[in-house]
Amino acid sequence: MTQRTRREVFSDIGKGMFAAAVGGSLALDIGLAPAWVDDEPNRLVFGNLEPLVAYLQDTPANKLLPGLVEKMRNGTSLKTLVAAAALANARTFGGEDYIGFHTLMALTPAYHMAQEEPRESHKPLAVLKVLYRNSTRLGEIGGAKNEVLRPVKPGVIASGSSGGEQLRKAVRSGNLAAAEQTFAAIASGTPQEALDQLMVMVDDGAEVHRIVLVSRSWDLIDFVGAERADTLLRQSVHYCLNSEKNLAYHQEVRSVLPKVLDQYKLLGTKAGAKVADDAWVATLAETIFKSTPSQAADATAAALAEGISADAISQSIGMAANQLVLRDNGRPKAEAPGKPAGSIHGDSIGVHACDSAHAWRNLSRAGDRRTQVTSLILASYQVARDRSSRGGEFLTWGPYPRAEQLDQVRDLPSESLLKELDRAIRDKDQARAAALTHRLGKQSRDQSAAVFALFRGFAVSEDGALHAEKFYRTTSEEFLNARLAYRWNQLVALARVTASEYGLPAPGYQESCELLKG
Repeated sequence: MTQRTRREVFSDIGKGMFAAAVGGSLALDIGLAPAWVDDEPNRLVFGNLEPLVAYLQDTPANKLLPGLVEKMRNGTSLKTLVAAAALANARTFGGEDYIGFHTLMALTPAYHMAQEEPRESHKPLAVLKVLYRNSTRLGEIGGAKNEVLRPVKPGVIASGSSGGEQLRKAVRSGNLAAAEQTFAAIASGTPQEALDQLMVMVDDGAEVHRIVLVSRSWDLIDFVGAERADTLLRQSVHYCLNSEKNLAYHQEVRSVLPKVLDQYKLLGTKAGAKVADDAWVATLAETIFKSTPSQAADATAAALAEGISADAISQSIGMAANQLVLRDNGRPKAEAPGKPAGSIHGDSIGVHACDSAHAWRNLSRAGDRRTQVTSLILASYQVARDRSSRGGEFLTWGPYPRAEQLDQVRDLPSESLLKELDRAIRDKDQARAAALTHRLGKQSRDQSAAVFALFRGFAVSEDGALHAEKFYRTTSEEFLNARLAYRWNQLVALARVTASEYGLPAPGYQESCELLKG
């Protein structure tokens, strides 16, 4: 439960009196929250951020961008805008709306993309793009009366049971009230304690949205403050409870995880620190990639029991997931507007696998020893399942760039490669983009910053089917985490995805460009 200080309460009362005096419409225009006018006691409110949260939640998308640009010119930071958008999103959707939680998961990637942008006039573009998407979906859902997250009183953790176990039991039984009350009790401690107990529920399954939602929510605590961590983490309670409708998808992992934890006696152990060389990392990656899900989980559990460092294991998992982008032959037929046959962006097997592996890795670093162990085991399990159960002949398809693709760019002058790469993306030529990126990686001078800058521009300007920002951030962090010998494979994968998603400009992008020029 988000707690409010006496100062925040009295501030809200004063603002409510002023809002009533000037009228609701004007109050919204000047940044005061309609919640004070509506006087809804059964509503989460966010203290000093509430006016901006309400502005983002209640302003129609076609009026949003001019107002946000004006707020930035008056001193509102991008970080504050991201914080307010996260709270507006969480309060409204609560982890239950597909577009809603995808938008929330794009907020911190967009912010980090903005920090990478050297041109001050262009920094806000990545964030404004996601805020426009957020406002559009908030408008479609409509109003405070449809908000998912409401205040809840903490329950009691039963003696002899951990909060995480009690939460998992409530979610498995489909009891939302009990799950909410249990999590409220868990969240009365520190955010770290809340995360560790929440993960007992989260690691009851392994799929992309289940894990990326909690990972990105954890990232957002740095924006909204520890006192509002419960609002963000609580979304996972709703998401996981709803996912019980697909119980068959989780049944195997619920037997595999406890089995390997017990077999290798991993709970209660200390983190390993054994150094692994490049060959070991590549061998485990190949094992995970080619194995069944349960075999991949077992291989990772064995490595943990051997005392191999978590970083080395996560590098192997990232390499295995990366292969699902490099080898993808593309969608056999068009699935939706902006996802033509041959495309690999959006919710493709490889993009989802990489985003999942990245999220599991981040949580393995953020949580306690139990979370570290279960996260790495489930990350490898999920990569193997994505390879084997979502379709495609990944074991026979060769990775990009293939030999004939490299031959076509072999004789190009080195100084022309970046320009040729830009052209290949605009031509939606995944094969050529991959080959050119591979060649850039082989040059004696490090070209990674220039290549990332090129790809970042497209990740901002293009729609990306809800995944452009997340996958860009996944790739940029996995590039830094990967072994030097293999890290350019991450950029080759991003080249393919960037070429695949080009051609469908993001709603709100052009308007943002024009407003920032003024």
